This record gives sequence, C-alpha cells and structure tokens, in this order.
Amino acid sequence: MSRATGLDARPSHRSLARDAVKLLRWIPSVIVLGVITVAVACAIFGPVIAPQPPEAQDLLLGASPPSPQHLLGTDDLGRDVLSRLIVGARTAIVGPLAIAAGALILGSAIGLVAGFRGGKVGSLLMRTVDLIYALPAFLVAIVLAGVIGGGYWFAVGLLVVLFCPFDARIVRGATLQQRRMPYVEATRLLGMKPSAVLLKEIWPNVRPLELANAFLNFAFGLVYLASLAFLGIGVPPGVPDWGRMISEGLGYIELNPWGVLAPGLAIILVAASVTLIGDRLEERLADSGRTV
Repeated sequence: MSRATGLDARPSHRSLARDAVKLLRWIPSVIVLGVITVAVACAIFGPVIAPQPPEAQDLLLGASPPSPQHLLGTDDLGRDVLSRLIVGARTAIVGPLAIAAGALILGSAIGLVAGFRGGKVGSLLMRTVDLIYALPAFLVAIVLAGVIGGGYWFAVGLLVVLFCPFDARIVRGATLQQRRMPYVEATRLLGMKPSAVLLKEIWPNVRPLELANAFLNFAFGLVYLASLAFLGIGVPPGVPDWGRMISEGLGYIELNPWGVLAPGLAIILVAASVTLIGDRLEERLADSGRTV
C-alpha cells in the first residue's frame, strides 16, 4: 500500500511536460522585461552606475581588448566602452520614446478628425498624410537633418512627422468603423459636441490599437536614430551614443571588436524586446475583444 501510494504521489510525465511548457513560455517574457529594465535603468542612472567617466581618455592606452579594468575594452581614445555603452542608453531610449509619443498624438489627432469629419477637411488631411507616407522616410531624414544640421532633437522632431502618417491611417480606419456604431448616433441625438464624442467615446475604443502600434514606432525610432548617428547626423561628436559607437568602433575593430559588437547587440536586444511587447499587447487586446 505504501509503495502504491508513493507511486501515485509522484508527478506524471504528462504533468511534468505541462509544467516545463509553462516555464518555457515565461522565459522569453522574463528576458524581454529584463532587457527593458536594464535599458531604462541605464538611461536614467547611467552616469551614476557607469564604472568610469564615459569621457575620460587614456591616449597612451588607446584601443585595447577587455581587461579587469575595462570589461569591454577601450576605444581608440582610451575611453571605457562599457561606460559609454551604459551612458549611451539615454539617447537610445529618450529619443525613440519622444518619437513614439509624438507620432501617437499627432497621428491620432489627424486620424480622428479625418475619420469623423470626412468631407473636404478629411480629404485634405489624408492627401497630406499620403504624401508624407509615400516619401522614403530614412532618406528624407538623412537629407534634411544632414543639410540643416539641427542636431539630435531636430532629428527626433523630423521622425515624428515622418512616422505619424502610419498612425493617422490606422486611427482613421478605426474611426470610420466606430462612426457607424449605434452609440455614436445616440451621442448625436443627445446633443454632445463633436469634440466630446471624439475624445470621450471614439478615442477610448481606438486607443488600444494605437498604443500597440506605439511600441513598433519606438523600435523603428531607435533603429533610425542609431543609423543617423552612425552616419554622423544628429548626436554631436563625443556624446555617448550606440549608433556613433558602432561607427567609431569600425576603425579599431581588430583591436577591440566589442567596441562594435556591444552597442550593436544593445540596439538589437532593445528593439526586439519592445517589438515583442507591442505584439503581445496587441494579442491581449484582441483576445479581450477591446480592439476595433
């Protein structure tokens, strides 16, 4: 009896397999949240947690491989790569965050008005949006930011304008769907102002879809800003930035490949993590029936 009871108390192979599957499902989420947490912490507390001042130079040392004093080695000016990687998270996070927020606000405003008003106003807004949408965003950013030379925040503002057409098209399509709903007709019979209908009734139903898209805008903004910095546009020389670190690291890649690999992996990990969060959010919203 005791032996049979002991055998029954053991978990079955099927239950162990289910537990293993559940654990494996959680692993990507933990990794993604870990990457985002580390990146945000570096963006906020970078100068404090960096092991060395990112601008400190050691010209006698120059570019060197990893060592106990410099865990990721140094660049051609003898600056600590790990410290510059940590501090460089600020430009990698703040700029894309501003791009995602700006594109969300501007694109949502245009899409709501165009979808709800329609007519000549809606047509004019969407033709303008289509014109911007048809432009090659990255090439336009290179030309304008390179010629005008407005710096990092000029590049951020330019990308907000270039990114918002996609948001506007999404919101307009969702607004056209909502405009035909019975509750919108009811608000008109109650005498609600059009602005109140848009902000209090239609926008809450459209917002989840647009919030999920904001994560994708963040990822694209990160890659675009890093690419511009790689070309020497946006971030001024000397400022720690992942894209500029890759560009500078190519000159000494044989002496210290981590000068290129570390910022490149950081860009890939953060962009992929944010994209996965956006995809997961969209799936959750679709499952709960709150998407339009």
